[in-house]
Amino acid sequence: MALEILCVCVAILLLLYYYATADFDYWKSRGVKGPKPIPWFGTIASHLLSKICMGSYLRKIYEEYPDEAMVGVFFRGQPKLVIRDPELIKHVLIKDFTAFPERDVRVHEKAEPLSVHLFRIDGARWRPLRTRLSPVFTSGKLKDMFHLLLECGEHLERHLHEIVPKDDIIECRELTSKYTIDVIGSCAFGIEMNALNQKESDFQKLGVRIFKVTPKTLIRNLFRDVTPWLYDQFGNILDDREVTNIMTTMVMNTINYRKQNNVHRQDIIDMLKDFKDHPDRLDLDQVPDTYVAAQLFVFFAAGYETSSTTMSNVMYELAQNLVVQEKVRNNIKEVLDNNDGVISYNSVNEMTYLEQVIKETLRKYPPVMFLTRNTQQNYTFEGTKVNIDKDVKVYIPIFGIHYDPNIYPNPDVFDPERFNDENMRKRNPMHYLPFGTGPRNCIGMRFAGYQTKVGLIKVLLNFEINVCEKTQIPHIISRNHPLMFQTEHGIYVKLTKLF
Repeated sequence: MALEILCVCVAILLLLYYYATADFDYWKSRGVKGPKPIPWFGTIASHLLSKICMGSYLRKIYEEYPDEAMVGVFFRGQPKLVIRDPELIKHVLIKDFTAFPERDVRVHEKAEPLSVHLFRIDGARWRPLRTRLSPVFTSGKLKDMFHLLLECGEHLERHLHEIVPKDDIIECRELTSKYTIDVIGSCAFGIEMNALNQKESDFQKLGVRIFKVTPKTLIRNLFRDVTPWLYDQFGNILDDREVTNIMTTMVMNTINYRKQNNVHRQDIIDMLKDFKDHPDRLDLDQVPDTYVAAQLFVFFAAGYETSSTTMSNVMYELAQNLVVQEKVRNNIKEVLDNNDGVISYNSVNEMTYLEQVIKETLRKYPPVMFLTRNTQQNYTFEGTKVNIDKDVKVYIPIFGIHYDPNIYPNPDVFDPERFNDENMRKRNPMHYLPFGTGPRNCIGMRFAGYQTKVGLIKVLLNFEINVCEKTQIPHIISRNHPLMFQTEHGIYVKLTKLF
């Protein structure tokens, strides 16, 4: 009996080993170089053991194979492809978009009702949704919304004068996240959030909750990655139902209020209201409340995280680079002097050095550290003999590209001149991808840009930014977040009033 049990156990282990290693010759058979995989871990043991985040892992792969156009890796037993060559990247993101219309993030409607949003949604449902949402982010709409951004900027200015007596240490992420919540509340919900004047607003708690990595989220992510089919059925037990309920209730209450009171603002809420009234425009029979809430959820989540992180990192870098800080402040003042002191949509567009500072910050600290695409058909890369099967995922290592010394000499140095007109003309567009590119680029990147600029203008016109004893140099990158650039510490600077 004992021998039979032992034989069964050995057979099970052999089957598991075979399952874990069955595809380990996938890249070798295609002539694609890459690190040697190990059973159950593939090539990402350092990530699975929480030694580095996925973005840092992909940067490491990028740097270890400098002469390769592509590198084959394995996530546990699954073959994945890391693309380094800019022309191949261009094919994936733009030229051959029909073969790569989806990200490597599945929608789990039952397990995660708020996952049915523009960032995650499959290719077939993505196009009509993107088409309907795009008009909200046109130049004309942004210009119409600019006065709301400016009001939030003025609230930020008043708040800083209240909390900073003469000079004081502040934690940038807390400050900028409150500012971005006020902006999103005003521009998306038509609600004055007043987050800056609250110690911890409900929306700030919601934003922290969405991005906080806990043991529960790690278990959920593992469950989702290893057995997605099982997660579809039972993953709802790990979903944060409170976030789903809060977001759905808030969105539907706002929509119903506007319907009852005949309120029209031509903003995101109005567009979502139109989805409910005309589901045929999305090629749907009906639009569930959670589908509507999911679109505003991703706008809130992305705006909260990316803009606040970018503003914080700009302040962090300017505190260490006082010459750059003075130059960008002078650029702002010069433009305003030529525009009667008025901060307007057009005058902000004239602040070219401010734009360069933000772009260099996004190079060093890209909000999303890598891009993913899921192959929808068997595909052969142009100019190569390398073919991949349908459903093989490809990765574009933004964090690695942005720190390539052959593209950006002395990449650890903060140098906004990398983004003057001359240098940008010399550089391949695929070598700068903080918001992605092609049809599935970030729909809100221009909105995020104006939001960030208005906030920074208000800070720089009123305060000098310096390092302090609590400033962590260099950043320590969080090892747990799978996609976003996050630090394991706060971002502290000292603000000193200029007058």
